[in-house]
Amino acid sequence: MNAIQFGEPVSGKTVSARVSPAGGLDILSRNEVARLRDASGSGLHQLLRRCALAVLTSGNLSDDPGSLFEQYPDFDIQVLQEDRGIKIELKNAPEQAFVDGRIIRGINELLVAVVRDIVYVSTQLEAGAFDLDDTVGITHAVFEILRNSRILRPQVDPNLVVCWGGHSISRDEYEYTKRVGYQLGLRSLDICTGCGPGAMKGPMKGATIAHAKQRRKGNRYIGITEPGIIAAESPNPIVNNLVIMPDIEKRLEAFVRLGHGIIVFPGGVGTAEEILYMLGILLLPQNRNIPFPLIFTGPQKSAAYFEQIDRFLRLSLGDEVARHYKIVIDDPAAVAHAMVSGIEKVRNHRLDNKDAFFFNWALDIPLSFQQPFRPTHQAMASLALHRGRQRHELAADLRRAFSGIVAGNVKEEGVKAIEQYGPFVIDGETEIMRALDDLLKAFVEQHRMKLPGGTAYEPCYVVRT
Repeated sequence: MNAIQFGEPVSGKTVSARVSPAGGLDILSRNEVARLRDASGSGLHQLLRRCALAVLTSGNLSDDPGSLFEQYPDFDIQVLQEDRGIKIELKNAPEQAFVDGRIIRGINELLVAVVRDIVYVSTQLEAGAFDLDDTVGITHAVFEILRNSRILRPQVDPNLVVCWGGHSISRDEYEYTKRVGYQLGLRSLDICTGCGPGAMKGPMKGATIAHAKQRRKGNRYIGITEPGIIAAESPNPIVNNLVIMPDIEKRLEAFVRLGHGIIVFPGGVGTAEEILYMLGILLLPQNRNIPFPLIFTGPQKSAAYFEQIDRFLRLSLGDEVARHYKIVIDDPAAVAHAMVSGIEKVRNHRLDNKDAFFFNWALDIPLSFQQPFRPTHQAMASLALHRGRQRHELAADLRRAFSGIVAGNVKEEGVKAIEQYGPFVIDGETEIMRALDDLLKAFVEQHRMKLPGGTAYEPCYVVRT
């Protein structure tokens, strides 16, 4: 067996094996085992197969959602029942997930998370346990999924920092995310990201070294993803708690409910979507007095990037929006200090209001931020991108516009729609459209839309200016 160095392309060599799940599926009722077994024979099978292949290629540096199945067309996964529980049977699985014929422990755990989350959500939906037409019901669904994943920790002081940023970033920006993660780790802060490469991996990598220096145990490197994007952003090898939410909206709510503060590194349309989601929520009057530290940061070379983001946000949502975030350039220690200070305010606020540390129940998230947006050509063309409406509603539609571009770039369904019907058309108020077009052009020029190495990026959208 040839050794595969981290970061090399996936080789295409395969292994078939029967795997005992590591953690998370160790104590199950007979009914639960039966549901897991039946999953591979139901409509969930293709979803299970796609997500499982993504975690088995952990560390893969490709954002082409179809490339994995082209490399491993014969891959399959079956959940089998045995007297002592279950086994996961892998057929023609990527060789890189194994060492001397044994599956790597961390990848085994990620594989268990795939089975756990996909089957849990499907069975809960089937049983009518989630009310997804109501804002309170959706929040409860997010809570139940996170609780089932065993990452909610009661009786622990707030210390979870969510890090957002692009999967396609420059080397300087990546190194900077590691430096920030290192400073956070020295201060005993845990990390939560979207679980992929780039700005999702760097903070975890930096924090790992700092946690080791502090001899800290029980560290959390949480990755939150969703089925539509996991194939394009396979989990990085540092993730030790993986959660697969049903869709992007519940993924975003999970970040906000779970985390105690957010750091935003340079990124592309996905990062812009996340920023608009968070700011739209913070702009609600009922959330005005809820502390939530939000810091934008990058190396000196990224200063212009954040200046452009800041201009776009102020233009579309008004100058007041800037009070909700702080921009720190090229100073990882200052970022960490600001985050520690912000989290202390979060802690005191929750103590004063007797709120939970492990889940942010108090934050009001409107239904317009929770309902899944399916980016069809008609839906994208119908977005109301103009001022004169409530700012949080404009932020919600701007978020949907960026979400549609993400789908057209890296999600299988979106890529197919663009191939069939051509680019999405985005229309709205002229001044906002010009600013949006300038921002998107900058993302393309800076190679933030797709990982370099493939064909030249072809925009999946047209902005009418």
